[in-house]
Amino acid sequence: MKRTVLAAAVAVALLSPAVAGAQVRILACEPEWAALAEEIGGKDVVVHSATHGRQDAHHIRARPSLIAKVRSAKILFCTGADLEVGWLPILLERGAGRIVQPGQPGHILAADHVKVLDRPTVVDRRLGDIHPAGNPHVHLDPRNVAILAEVLTGRLEQIDPDRAAAYRQRLASFQERWARAMAGWRERTEKLRGIKIIVHHKAWVYLLRWSGLKRVTALERVSGVPPTASHLVRVLERVRNANAKAIIRAPFDPKDASDWLSGKTGIPVVELPFTVGGRPEATDLFSLFDSTLGLLEEARDRS
Repeated sequence: MKRTVLAAAVAVALLSPAVAGAQVRILACEPEWAALAEEIGGKDVVVHSATHGRQDAHHIRARPSLIAKVRSAKILFCTGADLEVGWLPILLERGAGRIVQPGQPGHILAADHVKVLDRPTVVDRRLGDIHPAGNPHVHLDPRNVAILAEVLTGRLEQIDPDRAAAYRQRLASFQERWARAMAGWRERTEKLRGIKIIVHHKAWVYLLRWSGLKRVTALERVSGVPPTASHLVRVLERVRNANAKAIIRAPFDPKDASDWLSGKTGIPVVELPFTVGGRPEATDLFSLFDSTLGLLEEARDRS
């Protein structure tokens, strides 16, 4: 009997990443959360992103490789607000451990911890690709990233308490560097405030609120649905005298509508990285915002 109890205790100990010295496995749904996990986790974590920077996270498949990743994950770090509604439930159903299920320490949805914008008053699929919980792209406001860094650190401390001091130290370093970067970005956004832009998709609301840019209109009349020719003609009439400086699109947005409007108006198309890896220079969270502001500044200075 004593041997059985001892064997069980040893097995439990071996399952603990802190005791065994194993790295905590983190599956991030999007590259921005993978990048944040690497900042806070450092050498104590192994991070995998379910999507890459030129992918639309709305539209991926729950591939067997992702199911295998979620089975070994101690933390699942996603955006939420229904961004992953087409595939995340499948991952959770097919072998994900209890620790990453909703309500458990290893289950983090970014949208649960920050103010979500654009919550619809009417939920109707005829209105297109709407999110009942609001616009999910919270990472495009760097103030939200700072909040999520705190959340992630707290969860890592719960799951891996023996390395809590290391996580807390990395958090302090990240927050110091992030605050310094945000101060520099704030100076740059002061010179962007009020500049008018056109967007392809209404994904940029957090960036616009933070930077002070003004959206004239969107190329998509119905979110997630390609614009019709008649709608584009109306957009053309609306923007002719609007003095817009750029047409903004993400790397995964179709190019035809924005290229057409640019050809008709001379307004340049600016493809922003949207997330880490969306452009070659956007290799981490810091360069994501540096690159985004740099591209917007170039558009501003062209005219």
